[in-house]
Amino acid sequence: MNSVFLLQHLHTLPSGVDDVKIIGIYSTKDAALAAISRVKLQNGFNDFPELVNYELDMSDEGFHLNEFILDKDNWSEGYVTI
Repeated sequence: MNSVFLLQHLHTLPSGVDDVKIIGIYSTKDAALAAISRVKLQNGFNDFPELVNYELDMSDEGFHLNEFILDKDNWSEGYVTI
């Protein structure tokens, strides 16, 4: 399967609103991880320079890396807001 890796950075503004920045879309996980190494020391990103571990981290602030399969629908069964 062909896939891409979406790299984003999230931090929460003082107002409570999430500020999400798309860093890039990469052909490999290694390329996305290399991008984190390049930008994590830059202003803003250096406040939350880590890749978020969804199972361990209490905060969702930092880098988020997700793999997406090309030509495949996501949310194909819809969604429910609770």
